[in-house]
Amino acid sequence: MNHSSLSPRRKAYAIAARLLLYCSAAVTCGLLVFLIGYICYRGIPGITWELLSTAESVLHGTVGILPALQNTLFVIFVTLLIVLPLGVGAAVYLTEFARNRRLVSVIEFATETLAGIPSILYALVGVIVFCTALHLQKTLVAGSLTLVVMTLPTVIRSTQESLKTVPQSYREGALGLGSGKWHMIRTVVLPSSIDGIVTGCILAVGRVVGESAVLMYTVGLSTAMQDFSSLTNMMKSSGATLTVALYIYAKERADFGIAFSIATILLALTVLINLAAAWAGRKLKRSCVLCRKPFSPPAIWTSITARPAP
Repeated sequence: MNHSSLSPRRKAYAIAARLLLYCSAAVTCGLLVFLIGYICYRGIPGITWELLSTAESVLHGTVGILPALQNTLFVIFVTLLIVLPLGVGAAVYLTEFARNRRLVSVIEFATETLAGIPSILYALVGVIVFCTALHLQKTLVAGSLTLVVMTLPTVIRSTQESLKTVPQSYREGALGLGSGKWHMIRTVVLPSSIDGIVTGCILAVGRVVGESAVLMYTVGLSTAMQDFSSLTNMMKSSGATLTVALYIYAKERADFGIAFSIATILLALTVLINLAAAWAGRKLKRSCVLCRKPFSPPAIWTSITARPAP
């Protein structure tokens, strides 16, 4: 920006605005670095192989979080397995297929409203619907289904906004070449909006990993090892996740050393899952571009173009 053509008052405003922006960025980054550094400083010394590979036992005198770690990974896997197809499919329908724009506006308003509801309300819904009405009791499956309901609006909105950023000319060009509606969406629209889908996945993972209120009411507080060897055992498994274990050690037992160690593990787990999601998104986008089959035009178009000019 050329400041020589500005008046002294505008120069002062520009400098003050820039200083405010720099100060805001510095304060935000400073708080983030301080929180992460303090948690790691208090938590890393307590992370041992015994903590990660054993279960809590009074008889053996061990303090382990392996059951909570397994429960957390199970809940993340089941939640993403259900919420991603539902969320992406709903976003594709609302953006590409729905014709009643008033109904679409109502659904968009509803999803935006549901995305801001406190998690304790979702916990009560999970207890009433999944634990009681569907007779799932307090199990990891009930907690995962509750988290699906909680994260579904976020996935829908992020995917929908990403689909809207795809230029309309891409759709018109594919349809003009004779592509079908679904073929156009699968080969043109979705690969162009994969970044937004990955963003929705990362947001869902972050909310699932950091959720405690929903899981405390729907999965129970057990710290025993669960049996995932069969589908029946999976449906009946019940136990605390890392966030619930963090609450137990910090609030009920006042063991802040273990609590900070669990918090550090949660940070590392979130970073690893986010990096994996970003890497998978890049690979998927690249594979969609490289493996896209060349388009073969309809036979009628080939016959027309093959006719000799008069």
